[in-house]
Amino acid sequence: MGGQRRRVIVGIGNEYRSDDAVGPLVIAELLARQPGDPALSGVELRVSDGDPAGLLMMWAGAEVAVVVDAVRMDGAPAGHLHELVADDLAAQAGAPVATSHAIALGETVALGRALGRLPRRLVVLAVCGKDFGFGTQQTPEVAAAVQPIASRARDLASAP
Repeated sequence: MGGQRRRVIVGIGNEYRSDDAVGPLVIAELLARQPGDPALSGVELRVSDGDPAGLLMMWAGAEVAVVVDAVRMDGAPAGHLHELVADDLAAQAGAPVATSHAIALGETVALGRALGRLPRRLVVLAVCGKDFGFGTQQTPEVAAAVQPIASRARDLASAP
């Protein structure tokens, strides 16, 4: 890449599980913005189903990786954003979490650390969802959060 630092934004989710689609929806928003946004120039925009091996390959060697994923948190309003860094997630490895993935993101981070396959900086934008049933419609709160979350992911990926 000619000395340019590698940056990646990964949207995790399933487009057919209502609010779980927030990661892919954020990536779609960023793909639409990318041609006219210099801050997104050279940023890799990827969609993942949460498979740990795939995530490790997507972010390995990156200077910065931003991951967007839906979470279920009792008491937290739909569309609410939690911003976590790799150490926050690694501390949760082994703890029960509400996720639709076979292995929790914290465990993937711990595995990546053990294998030396973490990006230099990893930030997770965890978006609270309410409806994870079958369907392609998101709750209004999650749908309204897509653009602001895309902007935050863009800012994190382009920060020095």
